[in-house]
Amino acid sequence: MPNAAEPEGAIETRGLEPVPDTERTGHVRELFPTWVAANISVLLLTMGAGLIVSNGLNFWQVLVVAITAPVLSYGIVGLISIAGKRGGSPGMALSRAVFGQRGNLFPGTLIWVARWGWETINAVTGAYAVLTVLDLLFGVKSSTALIVVTLLLFVACTFLVSGLGINALRVCSTWSTYLFGAFSVLVLVYLVANTDWDAVFARPAGSTAMMIAGIGTIAAGGISWVPSGPDFTRYLPRTASSRAMVGSTVGGAGIVVLPMVLMGAVMAVSTPDLASAQDPVSFIGELLPAWISVPYLVIALIGMLLINSMSMYSAGFTAQTLGIKVPRAWAVSVNAVISLIFGFLLMVVATSFIGSFISFLTLLAVAFSAWIGVFGVDMRRRTSYDGEALMDTTRTSAYWYRGGFAWQAMVAWGAALVVGLLFTKVDWFAGPLAGSWIGTNGLGWAVTILVAAVLYAVLPRGAASTRRAAGAGAEAGAGTAEAGDHAEVAPVSR
Repeated sequence: MPNAAEPEGAIETRGLEPVPDTERTGHVRELFPTWVAANISVLLLTMGAGLIVSNGLNFWQVLVVAITAPVLSYGIVGLISIAGKRGGSPGMALSRAVFGQRGNLFPGTLIWVARWGWETINAVTGAYAVLTVLDLLFGVKSSTALIVVTLLLFVACTFLVSGLGINALRVCSTWSTYLFGAFSVLVLVYLVANTDWDAVFARPAGSTAMMIAGIGTIAAGGISWVPSGPDFTRYLPRTASSRAMVGSTVGGAGIVVLPMVLMGAVMAVSTPDLASAQDPVSFIGELLPAWISVPYLVIALIGMLLINSMSMYSAGFTAQTLGIKVPRAWAVSVNAVISLIFGFLLMVVATSFIGSFISFLTLLAVAFSAWIGVFGVDMRRRTSYDGEALMDTTRTSAYWYRGGFAWQAMVAWGAALVVGLLFTKVDWFAGPLAGSWIGTNGLGWAVTILVAAVLYAVLPRGAASTRRAAGAGAEAGAGTAEAGDHAEVAPVSR
C-alpha cells in the first residue's frame, strides 16, 4: 500500500486499497460541487415536464416533488458515504465486509450491469446535446454517421476524465458548478419574463398518488448514486463531520434538481410534447433564443460528461471487486465500450427515449435499494473496517465468513430484490403486485430498502463469524478518532 501522498493534479493510481490516513487531505466542502456536477443534466427538464404532462400535477405539487426527492435520495447518499471516511475504500470494496468476499460478487455484478444503462443514458443525452448545438450553429442535421461520431467523442472524453481520477473530477466539478449556475440563472430570468404564468398556475391539482409516484421517479436518479457515495469521501479524514457530509451532499444535489425540475414543468405548459420526445435535448433550441440555448447546452454537455465520468469512475472500482485484475483506469474502458454500443442502439433503434429512461430508472432504484438496506443496517453495527481483510480475497480474510458468504446479508438482499420487483411496473415488465397501492405509487424501491433492512437486522448471526469480523473491525479502528460521527450514527453492538 503506498504511503507517499499523491501530488495534486496527478493521475490517480490507487485502486481498491484503503487510503492511508496520511493521504486523507480532502475537505467536506468539496462534496458540494461534486454532487452539483452529478446532477447537471437536461434530463431533469424532461422529467419535470413529465410531472406536468404524464403525472398531471400542478406547479405547487411539482414544487413539493422537486424539494422532497433530492432531500430523500441524496440524504441516503450522504449517510452511506460516511462509510467512505470510516474505511477509506470505495463503496463496493467496503461491501465485502457486509456480504463476504464471494457474496459481494452478486450485488456487485448487478450494480455493475446497472451502471451500463446509466452510462448509456448519459452518453446518449450528451450526444443529442452535441447534435443540437451543431444544428443551431451550422444547420447540420443528424445522421447515423454523425450519431456514431458524436457518441465516440463523448465516450472518449468521459473515459479520459474518469481515467485521470478523483483530482480531475474535483477540478472539473468545481468549474462546471460555476458555469452551469451562471447560465441557469439566465434561463430562469428568460422563463420568468416570457412564460404565460396564468396558464401555469391555472392547472388543476393532480392526485396524491401521482405526486408520490413523481417523488419516486425523481428520487430514483439519486438512489442510483448511493453505492458510489463512499468513492468520493474516502479521501476525507476520519474526523470529518458526518452532518456536514450529508448536508453538502443534499445541498449540492438539491440546488440543481429543484430549479431544473421546476423549469421543465414550466416549459411543458407551452411545449407538452417535451415529456415524450425521442430527442430530450433539441427542444431547448426551440424554446430559448440561440444566445442562451447554445452556451447553456455546451455547459450542460460538460455536466453530462462529468456525470458519466463519475459513474465510470465508480464502475472501475466495481469491476475490480469482481476480479477484473487491471488498473482502475483500464477497468473503466469496459464500461466505455458497453455504453458506446448500447448508446447507438438507443439512438438509432429505440422508439421512445424517455419511456426507456423512466423504465430503466425504476428498475435501477429497486436493484440498488436491496444493497442499500443491507449495507445501511451494517453501518449501524460497525464504525471501522479492516483494510487488509478487505483486500484479502482468500479464506484467511476476516471477511470470508462461511464459505466466502455472509449468508444473512445474502438472504436479506435476495429476498428484498424479489419483493421489490413484485411491486414494480415498467414498459416491458410488471410484477404481480404492481397494481397495488404501493406499486401504483411507485414505491417498490422503498419497500425493497425496508425489507432488506428488517431481514438483515433480525436474522441470527453465527457466533464465530461475528466475533471474527468484530475483532477485525476493532483492531483496524483502534486509536482512531471519528469526531462528528458517533454523535450522528450511533454504533450498535455486533
